[in-house]
Amino acid sequence: MGHRHKSAPKRGSLAYLPRGRAARERGRISYWPRVTGGTRLLGFMGYKAGMTHIFYVDDRQRSPNFGKEINQSVTVIEAPPIIICAIRAYTRTDYGLKTFGEVWMDNPPKDLDRVLTLPESFNSEAGLKEIKEKLDKITEFRLLTIAQPKYASIAKKKPELMEIKVDGGTVEELFEFAKGLLGKTVSVGEVFKEGQFVDTIAISKGKGFQGPVKRWGVRLLARKSRKTKRGVACIGPWKPSRVLYTVPRAGQMGYHKRTEYNKRIMKIGADGREVTPKGGFIRYGVVKGPFLLLHGSVPGPKKRLIRLRVPARPPSNVPAEPTNIVSISLKSQQGA
Repeated sequence: MGHRHKSAPKRGSLAYLPRGRAARERGRISYWPRVTGGTRLLGFMGYKAGMTHIFYVDDRQRSPNFGKEINQSVTVIEAPPIIICAIRAYTRTDYGLKTFGEVWMDNPPKDLDRVLTLPESFNSEAGLKEIKEKLDKITEFRLLTIAQPKYASIAKKKPELMEIKVDGGTVEELFEFAKGLLGKTVSVGEVFKEGQFVDTIAISKGKGFQGPVKRWGVRLLARKSRKTKRGVACIGPWKPSRVLYTVPRAGQMGYHKRTEYNKRIMKIGADGREVTPKGGFIRYGVVKGPFLLLHGSVPGPKKRLIRLRVPARPPSNVPAEPTNIVSISLKSQQGA
């Protein structure tokens, strides 16, 4: 009887290659969706505090649990208010968007010196007047915002800087909207509403240099195999005389930029005591101020910056309305 060819599914996904370390600890948003229904900010940011679970009434029409009280794990994101430090205008060229000009607030926060070199002088009125005269050359506006980690349980003095696009109107409407926000503080409740969906952009947990068994999920070789057990027996044919990229190999695992789509906002609150478990979150502490509860899990470890964005491909079969939360678990996690 001849040799029977054995086939098996690929172990490990090739969807995210190369699996290299992220360039920085903050995920970059490379795409902003178009929105309608009024001018608004398209993003926000917060810090991952931990996870808990809630009981809420399922309002998904197609769900087998529709109308019933169900248990759902949620991620707590502490989201202190952000400060609008500058307006940046972009113009469209043959090579994509190009910075046209920017206007800074008159008295930016002192913490901003830790992030970048500020202009020598500030004159917001003159800058706004100059941009207004050249609106016909401008394509879009984005706001330079900074986080305020001092109002969260984060022991850092250097705030994160984030560029957030403004959309939902004509160029004139976008300019007036951005002009009205310059130098002001914006809370998460002014950008997002309970029940709507958001995309999360973050850097996942870093796991260092790992072998192919843990990194790709390949099977352990036989006990008496030569050279190695936690590896791939044959890494390729004689020709082509190279190791193909599809062969599971050792390397960096984790600390990758990941975008997760359509995380539903279960709750937006102003007092962190509503969601802080007894004794605080492990490796985070107490949620002090404004927060979000997001459906399911979010990439990254505790204290990692999570960028939130208006959904790029929102679902159509789930209501974007506030949920009926019955209770939030405040059970201590110290013994977990």
